[in-house]
Amino acid sequence: MRNTFAVLALAAIVAGPAYAASPADILAANKTASGAWDGKAALRVELAYAGQGMTGKIDSLTDVKTGAFADNFTIGPASGANGYDGKHGWAKDPSGAVTIQDGGGVLKAAINDSYRRANLWWRADFGGADIKDDGEKTDGGTSYDVLTVTPKGGLNFDAWFDAKTHLLARVVEMQGTDTVTTTLSDYRPVDGAQIAYKTHTNQGDAKYDQDITLTSAAFLPAQPASAFQAPVVKLTDASIAGGTQTSVPFHLYNNHIYAGVKVNGAPYTFIFDTGGVNLVTPTTAKALGLKSEGQMQGSGAGSGHMDIGLTKVSSLQIGNATIKDQVFAVLPLDQLSSIEGTPMPGMVGFETFRRFVTRVDYGNGTLTLIDPKKFDPKDAGIAVPFKFNGNTIEIEATYNGVSGNFTVDTGARSSLTISAPFVAKNNLHAANAKGIEGVTGWGIGGPSQAFATRGDDLKMGTFDVKGPVVELSTDKGGAMADPTLGGNIGAGILKRYIVTLDYEHSIMYLKPGTAIADLDTFDRAGLWFNEDGKDAFKIVDVTKGAPAEAAGLKVGDEITAVDGKPVSGVHLYELRTRLRNDAPGTAVTFTVKNGGASKDVKVTLRDLI
Repeated sequence: MRNTFAVLALAAIVAGPAYAASPADILAANKTASGAWDGKAALRVELAYAGQGMTGKIDSLTDVKTGAFADNFTIGPASGANGYDGKHGWAKDPSGAVTIQDGGGVLKAAINDSYRRANLWWRADFGGADIKDDGEKTDGGTSYDVLTVTPKGGLNFDAWFDAKTHLLARVVEMQGTDTVTTTLSDYRPVDGAQIAYKTHTNQGDAKYDQDITLTSAAFLPAQPASAFQAPVVKLTDASIAGGTQTSVPFHLYNNHIYAGVKVNGAPYTFIFDTGGVNLVTPTTAKALGLKSEGQMQGSGAGSGHMDIGLTKVSSLQIGNATIKDQVFAVLPLDQLSSIEGTPMPGMVGFETFRRFVTRVDYGNGTLTLIDPKKFDPKDAGIAVPFKFNGNTIEIEATYNGVSGNFTVDTGARSSLTISAPFVAKNNLHAANAKGIEGVTGWGIGGPSQAFATRGDDLKMGTFDVKGPVVELSTDKGGAMADPTLGGNIGAGILKRYIVTLDYEHSIMYLKPGTAIADLDTFDRAGLWFNEDGKDAFKIVDVTKGAPAEAAGLKVGDEITAVDGKPVSGVHLYELRTRLRNDAPGTAVTFTVKNGGASKDVKVTLRDLI
């Protein structure tokens, strides 16, 4: 899952003269009408925030010549910052940790933001951007001149200028897989320049809308470069009692890591996910007496969303390691318990990994947290650098001879998933024609669809993974529809290695580990089923042409027994493993019912990819 705080750019534009017919004319008219912007160096504004069930304040500093910026925010129980220094994006997350944000779409979004803040489109070469006229459009009785703008190093966005006033009235751009529409209004003069005092943002669902109101603004002399650079922060909220590292055992269910933790002293078993954040479910929050604030949009695998709140946790303990006074997300992760086949009261994610060097030994089933100041990488393995994309980490990797940025995700059950845009761009279906299509995963956004096949080689640094199981995503929304992402490297790949993650230095180390079973296997029945109460598994997807369909199983059927054993005594994740690993030709008898009648159905396993 992914969770970022977006602080929106301001626009500074004034009413102008007659309708302009070309991009150059539209922007020239805009510049002429903009008043006293020439010669100004920096702009500081304070803003009031309201949205997503929270209120707050934002303090923003912009270099109006270069577009470098630094924004500090306090929203609900969380505070943090983000910025762009002209080369790198950066973020100070609500836990206080600072990271350089140069991965995926985060850097591209910062470049877009910077471009608009400095009004680089006024320059003779449009500030290096490609700008196309998208014609005049009418919405709500108002006409707009629309330009499609692609800044150098950024992503394209649409700028809507009011055809009468020539004010920038709207910006429409993709952020990840969300279409974000920002509406600007209530322009007022500040030292001879006009600035929009009100900004409204919509991500597609009105319940997540955000409003930002400017409360003060002042132009300043030129600011030092350090004002826009990532702050240096020394974290003092994490410790390891009695030593420099601590290890805990974990269980691997559905290729997911589950280990014991204590939250405010209470014991739980949490999932550990490098693609996620520290979170508790509403049920866990209630049991711990924690107050949740806000209603943000949470997304991940699958095209749907979940509501996210925020709360404060006094302590998180993992073995002998303790982190104090943290902001946790509150998200109904327990809705996935029926998909996982095990309780899911919470998650350990980015904020924890950021404070330690984390080692995952899949072969021996241990997770070790190491004091970063005491970490010696000498025996950790081969170094693979990564970049941050929000709370996720990405490496440069090559699949089928094509390079791209791939998320490294211990929270993904798959081996390798290729994003739908990357598949289309590189015509990967043609290169991998033999396989099956169906539900291959499930995230907070619901089911994920993909074409599964035996793939080409994946190269990560000096490592070459031969012929992994590859899922060519067909998702229309969610993480695997992100056009800035090549794909996702999951635990099916990672469990070949001892994986050491040094978030402080943005390096992953890989070292061949103890041999582990269940590598690069894939379901031989052609079924996706979830728990349906304690006494049944419900079939939610049947692969066309697979053994399950041939045997007559259908979506909606309830499995009540497997080979005569009641489902109440069968772990869902163990059955999934069996259907992957039992030899082709093995017959599995399912007792199923649909309505009142029950029947036995024999499914003979065979390779599908």
